[in-house]
Amino acid sequence: MARIKVVKAQIKGGEAKPEPPLGPALTDAGLNVAEVIDKINRVTEKYKGFTVTVKVIVDLDDKSYDLEVELPTITSLLLTTAGASDPSGDPMHKKVGNISFEDVIKVSILKKPELTSKTLKAAVKTILGSARSIGLTVDGKDPRDVTKEVDQGLYDEILKRYESEWQSR
Repeated sequence: MARIKVVKAQIKGGEAKPEPPLGPALTDAGLNVAEVIDKINRVTEKYKGFTVTVKVIVDLDDKSYDLEVELPTITSLLLTTAGASDPSGDPMHKKVGNISFEDVIKVSILKKPELTSKTLKAAVKTILGSARSIGLTVDGKDPRDVTKEVDQGLYDEILKRYESEWQSR
């Protein structure tokens, strides 16, 4: 039976460094630190600007390893994008920030692996619901109104521009 060690660290996407706690833990596991850091940065580049949790699962016998990346929550992504620290305790009356419709699309694409949505449009509507529940506006509007506009086809052109990125995830 293989001896396994899990090295877990929170990093900014694409910005892992060989500093503690990551570097020393990888050294202790007998791995090439520079190689692992480089691979982590390549894998997490698409999450630039966001904090992700990275797990390096090391087989201590043959020094092979796998990487797992835990994505930030939808709430965390939206709040970070809006520059807000906490969700609103009263989202109907107290707004904590504003994001653009393109921000909603980008969060939808990042979260695609965890969403059950079959289409980008459906994913965007899910993210709009989350934005509303934490007290964000989208382009200065209530996300519920933006959802109605999505249903009416007002955002079809911008959604088409991101369709290939959605499909490639």
